[in-house]
Amino acid sequence: MFISSAFAQTAPAATASGGGIMSQLGGMLPLVLMFVVLYFVMIRPQMKRQKEHRAMIDALAKGDEVATAGGLLGKVTKLGDSYVSVEVATGVEVQLQRSAVVQVLPKGTIK
Repeated sequence: MFISSAFAQTAPAATASGGGIMSQLGGMLPLVLMFVVLYFVMIRPQMKRQKEHRAMIDALAKGDEVATAGGLLGKVTKLGDSYVSVEVATGVEVQLQRSAVVQVLPKGTIK
């Protein structure tokens, strides 16, 4: 009386699709577009910054005035393969990794 009879539904007939490969490519299109946008917005600029930083580190010379990642300003006194000695005050030298140098300052910045 309160419960109605339940009947199983029949499965819809399978239709042969002529554009099977096109429908798969259409489903992947948003994913491909997202990767392309990600590459041009994030990956490519980061690679460019890394390349510029590496060129700056390789071009360091004795006497350059530099700023470090820790905020120290000083003059390069010695160069090694992976370390740099920086004079931060008269008679005070600190040894830093080359990658810690963030910026080469114009001559005469530090007095």
